[in-house]
Amino acid sequence: MKDPRDIIRRPIVTEASTAMMEEGKYVFEVDIRANKFQIRQALEAIFDVKVDRVNTMRVPGKTKRYGRYSGRTPEWKKAIVKLAEGSKQIEIFES
Repeated sequence: MKDPRDIIRRPIVTEASTAMMEEGKYVFEVDIRANKFQIRQALEAIFDVKVDRVNTMRVPGKTKRYGRYSGRTPEWKKAIVKLAEGSKQIEIFES
Protein backbone atom coordinates (compact mmCIF):
# COMPACT_ATOMS: atom_id res chain seq x y z
CA MET A 1 0.00 0.00 0.00
CA LYS A 2 1.10 3.56 -0.62
CA ASP A 3 1.99 5.97 2.14
CA PRO A 4 -1.22 7.51 3.58
CA ARG A 5 0.13 11.01 2.96
CA ASP A 6 0.42 10.21 -0.76
CA ILE A 7 -3.28 9.30 -0.89
CA ILE A 8 -4.62 12.34 1.02
CA ARG A 9 -3.34 15.41 -0.83
CA ARG A 10 -4.92 18.37 1.00
CA PRO A 11 -8.12 19.46 2.74
CA ILE A 12 -10.64 21.47 0.76
CA VAL A 13 -11.79 24.52 2.75
CA THR A 14 -14.75 26.36 1.21
CA GLU A 15 -17.98 27.78 2.60
CA ALA A 16 -19.86 24.60 1.71
CA SER A 17 -17.24 22.29 3.24
CA THR A 18 -17.09 24.41 6.40
CA ALA A 19 -20.86 24.09 6.78
CA MET A 20 -20.61 20.30 6.38
CA MET A 21 -18.16 20.10 9.31
CA GLU A 22 -21.07 20.60 11.71
CA GLU A 23 -22.48 17.28 10.44
CA GLY A 24 -19.12 15.54 10.91
CA LYS A 25 -18.25 15.58 7.20
CA TYR A 26 -14.84 16.65 5.86
CA VAL A 27 -13.69 17.22 2.28
CA PHE A 28 -10.25 16.26 0.93
CA GLU A 29 -8.46 16.21 -2.39
CA VAL A 30 -7.16 12.67 -2.85
CA ASP A 31 -5.05 10.73 -5.33
CA ILE A 32 -7.05 10.07 -8.48
CA ARG A 33 -6.19 6.33 -8.40
CA ALA A 34 -7.20 5.80 -4.74
CA ASN A 35 -10.35 3.85 -3.95
CA LYS A 36 -12.71 4.32 -1.00
CA PHE A 37 -11.07 1.63 1.12
CA GLN A 38 -7.60 3.16 0.71
CA ILE A 39 -8.96 6.63 1.54
CA ARG A 40 -10.60 5.25 4.71
CA GLN A 41 -7.39 3.53 5.83
CA ALA A 42 -5.27 6.63 5.12
CA LEU A 43 -7.54 8.96 7.12
CA GLU A 44 -7.72 6.57 10.06
CA ALA A 45 -3.92 6.27 10.06
CA ILE A 46 -3.15 9.99 9.73
CA PHE A 47 -5.79 11.56 11.99
CA ASP A 48 -6.57 8.63 14.34
CA VAL A 49 -10.34 8.87 13.75
CA LYS A 50 -13.06 6.33 12.93
CA VAL A 51 -14.53 6.79 9.43
CA ASP A 52 -18.17 5.87 8.83
CA ARG A 53 -18.62 6.63 5.14
CA VAL A 54 -16.53 7.79 2.14
CA ASN A 55 -18.09 9.38 -0.95
CA THR A 56 -15.84 10.17 -3.92
CA MET A 57 -16.20 12.12 -7.13
CA ARG A 58 -13.95 12.99 -10.02
CA VAL A 59 -13.82 16.69 -10.80
CA PRO A 60 -13.18 17.30 -14.51
CA GLY A 61 -10.53 19.74 -15.64
CA LYS A 62 -11.56 23.11 -17.02
CA THR A 63 -10.60 24.53 -20.39
CA LYS A 64 -8.38 27.59 -19.97
CA ARG A 65 -7.13 30.07 -22.54
CA TYR A 66 -4.09 32.30 -22.60
CA GLY A 67 -4.38 34.43 -25.71
CA ARG A 68 -4.74 32.12 -28.69
CA TYR A 69 -3.44 29.10 -26.78
CA SER A 70 -5.87 26.84 -25.01
CA GLY A 71 -5.37 23.91 -22.70
CA ARG A 72 -6.95 22.08 -19.83
CA THR A 73 -6.38 22.05 -16.08
CA PRO A 74 -5.84 18.59 -14.63
CA GLU A 75 -8.69 16.35 -13.50
CA TRP A 76 -8.72 15.61 -9.75
CA LYS A 77 -10.60 13.51 -7.22
CA LYS A 78 -12.55 14.75 -4.21
CA ALA A 79 -13.57 12.67 -1.18
CA ILE A 80 -16.30 13.61 1.29
CA VAL A 81 -15.67 11.70 4.52
CA LYS A 82 -18.25 11.24 7.27
CA LEU A 83 -16.82 10.39 10.68
CA ALA A 84 -18.41 7.76 12.90
CA GLU A 85 -20.60 8.75 15.83
CA GLY A 86 -18.45 9.45 18.89
CA SER A 87 -15.24 9.85 16.88
CA LYS A 88 -13.04 12.83 17.66
CA GLN A 89 -12.93 15.77 15.27
CA ILE A 90 -10.05 16.35 12.86
CA GLU A 91 -7.75 18.97 14.40
CA ILE A 92 -6.47 20.47 11.17
CA PHE A 93 -9.72 22.40 10.70
CA GLU A 94 -9.94 23.72 14.28
CA SER A 95 -7.13 26.31 14.11
